[in-house]
Amino acid sequence: MTAHTPPRALRFTALAAVPLLALAVGCGGDDGGVQASKEVASAPAAGPTADPTADGPATAGRKDTTAFFDAQMKYVRCMRTKGGIEDFPDPRLSGYLDWAKIDALTDPNGSGEEQKGGKGGVCNHEMSEAMKREPKRDAQKDYESMLAHAQCMRENGASKFGNPTMSGGNVVPGGETNPVNPTMDRRSPAYKKAREACEGKLLEGLDGMQ
Repeated sequence: MTAHTPPRALRFTALAAVPLLALAVGCGGDDGGVQASKEVASAPAAGPTADPTADGPATAGRKDTTAFFDAQMKYVRCMRTKGGIEDFPDPRLSGYLDWAKIDALTDPNGSGEEQKGGKGGVCNHEMSEAMKREPKRDAQKDYESMLAHAQCMRENGASKFGNPTMSGGNVVPGGETNPVNPTMDRRSPAYKKAREACEGKLLEGLDGMQ
């Protein structure tokens, strides 16, 4: 069976100048980059009573996630209209795109426009603007998540699945080690079975990266 170019390679090609995983170590962020909204503020031991309406870490996190989601919806609407992908799926509530659904509607014999901002990259601007609003992530946690996922993939039959690496404080996803001439068939039953077995290893927002 012919190996297909992995969608991850296509989507990185579309945004070569946009750091989809510019994940500086120490930037912070909770599982998958959506900052926690469950922090409990405590009143100071002395001084004025804390203002419950004041912006705190939890409020800022919610605002970051809302801005990210709104920006992704602009991208989605562009993809459905100018991009020519009428069935392009909504983002998740976290703001991250649902790459499993996007992969499912991608034409394996096409040019990858479903992954690359629509026909002729007409929606690349909206994609770029959305990624600028992605909440800050913890690069070390993302690396560990991708590494666990890569190990799981190999253990479940995808023997050529490569490990992620760290470069300059940023995470470089693993997976296909030769995107130009793929060695793995992502559409094979064995590969799909491995992905299903290992999907829980990836943090929110990383499912489309490797």
